[in-house]
This record gives sequence, structure tokens and C-alpha cells, in this order.
Amino acid sequence: MTDTKKPALPNPLSGWIILDKPRGLGSTQAVSAVKRVLRTGGYAKTKVGHGGTLDPLAEGVLPIALGEATKLAGRMLDASKIYEFTIQFGEQTDTLDTEGEVIERSDHFPPMAAIAAVLEHFTGEIEQVPPAYSAVKVDGRRAYDRARAGEDVDLKVRMVTIHSLELASGYQQGRDLESAFATTAGRPDPFDPTAPLELADSVTLIAHVSKGTYIRSLARDIAHALGTCGHVTYLRRIKAGPFHQEQAISLDKLEEIGKGAPLQDLLLPLGAGLDDIPALKLDPDSAQAVRQGRVLSGMPQSDGLYCAMLDDVPVALMELNAGTARVVRGFNLPGVAE
Repeated sequence: MTDTKKPALPNPLSGWIILDKPRGLGSTQAVSAVKRVLRTGGYAKTKVGHGGTLDPLAEGVLPIALGEATKLAGRMLDASKIYEFTIQFGEQTDTLDTEGEVIERSDHFPPMAAIAAVLEHFTGEIEQVPPAYSAVKVDGRRAYDRARAGEDVDLKVRMVTIHSLELASGYQQGRDLESAFATTAGRPDPFDPTAPLELADSVTLIAHVSKGTYIRSLARDIAHALGTCGHVTYLRRIKAGPFHQEQAISLDKLEEIGKGAPLQDLLLPLGAGLDDIPALKLDPDSAQAVRQGRVLSGMPQSDGLYCAMLDDVPVALMELNAGTARVVRGFNLPGVAE
């Protein structure tokens, strides 16, 4: 007789499911889908949350936190992210994406050389105005609610950081762009309006950005800097904090959990969300003290944020300052003595 029992998993569940969110699905809907699948699969009721909203029109990496990992969801919101996105030149919509109405048109299309040259001006710390159709609050109401009601939305400039911005790998950044930048010595001159430069009606870029960055605003501003207008037609998040798209699973794969597929094959440990934090190794006595919220003194490590560990089990996030470590966020995981 075949044993159909599920392999033992921590109760309650803790860890991460990295979802490759499809276009058209909201982040809250994705959380609901995970809850439903766990319930259908017979797992105990588990707290579930997401690590950073992804617009319904966007796709890609959406970290879903289970159990104790939900304590790190806020940290995921602060993490940097990497997006691949396409700007369609010639039309700007009120939503800055394909969902809105066209509000501006231009018959100017920039050469690829100009696009490549302008990217450096949008790298580093830059000023940005969020889209009118965004979740930013204006006098207590979401900007998109005001915009949908026909109100004028005046949003303040904010500072964001673009760590890197480059053409997607599908573009030949070597030979073609060299040619575009050539001088009149037998090759086109980019400053000559009669030169046969390659004009682009769209371009796909990859941006590594700080929290609070709106890709739709970035696309709008790049288009304006190129003397035209534009909007986003494709947006995919390929990395969020420590999680990348190679770790993400499809909705179809998620649904298999509800049909009996083993969850442990898809569930990443809580510590996977802390891969960018150095470990602070504890002995059992120190781990017990940390679980009780006590301060550790005389620590030789340099100042900073650490993940306190007992063997391979995360015990707490701790901030170390001048040899003293204090608990920032504790975890109640099996393997640490009560």
C-alpha cells in the first residue's frame, strides 16, 4: 500500500513561496491564491503576506511570506528591485501604461544612440514625480482615487536611486551603437539630421532601483528627455531583494500544492530572505537569551545588522552597536529551546 502522508513540515509553516505573478493578477489576489491552495492541500491555517506590491499590469517576482517570514515582509518593501520594461515612444497615457487614455502624442522617435547616451543621466540619485495613478496618498486619499474621480493630482517630487540602467541584452550595444556614434569619416554623424540613424519606436531597458521608484515615471521622464513622449507597455520584476526570477514558480505550479504536490519542494526557508545579512553564530545559552529579548554584550563583531543563528536556524535579527547586540525582530522557529 502506498504511503500518501505528506512529509513533515514545521507547524505552523514558515518560509517563502516566490511567485512568478502573471499580468492581470493583483498582489492581494496572489496572497489569497496561496491561502486557498494551502487550505485545499490540507495544511494548517498560516499567516500569509507579500513582500512588495506588484501592479496588476506588471508580472514577475512576488515574494509570498508564510508564518514567521511575514515578519520580514516590511524589510522586503525596503529592498532594492530590478525591472525589465519596455517604453513605447510616440504616445503618453494618463496612467503611463497601456491601461490609460492617450493624452499626448509625438511623431518624433529617438535614435538608439540617443537612448543609449541619455541613460547615464537617469542613473544615481534622481528626482521623480510619482504617476497620478499611484497609491501615494494626497490629503488622506490615494492619488489614483482622486485621478479616477477627475481631480487634478499634484504630487511632490521625491528622491529615488537608480543603481543601474541599461539596454536589455537583446540590443547590440557594441557594433550598432559604435556605428551610430561614428564621425563623418565614412560613417553616419549623429548630429547631422540627414544621417541615416536607426530610429526606435520602442526600447526595452533593465533598471536596478531603490524602494519608492516608479518605473512608469522613469519611462515618462526618459521619453521627455529624448524630445518625445512615451508609456510603459511591458513591465517585469526580475529580482526583489535577495529573490530572483529563477526561484519563482508559476500559478500552475502553485496550484499543484492543492492537488497533493509536496510543499517542501517549493517552499524556501525563512533564512532565504536574509541572504544579504551576515550571520551571528550563537550557542544554545545565548540563543535562549535572545529568544527572551535579552541584550548580548561584549560582542567582537563590527557594528551593523546581523541574523543571529543557532546552527542553521534563524533566531532573530539583531542590531550590533559598540559590542552590544539588541533584538530587532525575533523568530519563533522550531530548533531553538524555549
